[in-house]
Parts: sequence; C-alpha cells; structure tokens
Amino acid sequence: MSAADLPVQQDLHALYSDHHGWLLGWLRRRLGNAADAADLAHDAFLRLIVRPAPDGFASAGAARAYLRAMAQGLCTDLWRRREVEHAWLESLAAQPVAYAPSPEHQSLVIETLMEVGEWLGRLPEKARTAFIQAQIHGLSTREIADHMGVSMRMVQKYLAQAMLHLALIDAGLALSSIHRP
Repeated sequence: MSAADLPVQQDLHALYSDHHGWLLGWLRRRLGNAADAADLAHDAFLRLIVRPAPDGFASAGAARAYLRAMAQGLCTDLWRRREVEHAWLESLAAQPVAYAPSPEHQSLVIETLMEVGEWLGRLPEKARTAFIQAQIHGLSTREIADHMGVSMRMVQKYLAQAMLHLALIDAGLALSSIHRP
C-alpha cells in the first residue's frame, strides 16, 4: 500500500465503522434473513474498495443514501439470481432422473443465465421485447409487429439493434451510449 492509498483506507475504515451496523440492520429488515444481510453488507463495502465513491461523502446522510442505493441494487441482483435458480431447478425437476447435471454444471448454467439476463437488461425495452419474442418465443416478425403495435420494419430495426448490442457486449466493446437510460 502506498502513502497515497492511506487516506482512502482510513476513509473506508471510518465509513465501515460508522455505517456497517446501520446497513446490516437495513438489509436484515429488507431481506428478513441475517445471513443474506451480512453477505450483502460485506459485498457493498467490497464494492467501495474496488470502486470508491467518486467524490466521497459530504455527510453521514449522503453516505447512507449511497450505501442504501448500492444495497438496493445488490438486493435486486440477489432476488433476480434466486428467480433464475428457481426456474433452473424447476426445469431440472422436469427432466428424467437419469439426467442429473453435476453441481458444478448447475452453477455454470446459472451463472450463464444471469449473464444473459444482464445482457438483455442492457437493451432498450423495445429491442429487448422484440428479441425475446423472436428468440425465446419463436414469433415471426409479423407476429411481433402485431403484438407490439409497430410496423414489421420497426421490428426488424429492433432486432438488428439487439443483435448489434449483444455482439458489442460479447466483444467487450459495449458503448455506454447504447445502454438504457
């Protein structure tokens, strides 16, 4: 650790000391589960280590507002992950008993599904809707246009936008201007 890192570490230590208990209580009330609350509180402070708040915090209220917003995002991620896990387990339960993927394979599938969900979440709403209807539900361009109340040309534009966006993400070149507002 360099001398320049010391003030940041001290600020983080003070932030942790002053607000960890509060954040843990907020998460415990929000989640109804002490173990999940402890995990997410830990994750929130880890995120601050990796990516500190750009301008620090002007007050304790500002720090708590930032931590609460970050924790809310972590809660949303947790709930989304649990929905994906639940859907995956339901899908597995519908398979013949002979097909039982290893826990490692199950974990890999869930991680992949979460990543795909994140990618889709970055698409503008209309492009995402058209893409899901085409790729997941197998609807034709005409059916999607009817469902969305737009022209077939607009559906083609949405699908092209989705494909370009996903290709850019896959290539690691996703531009912030493409991300939803």
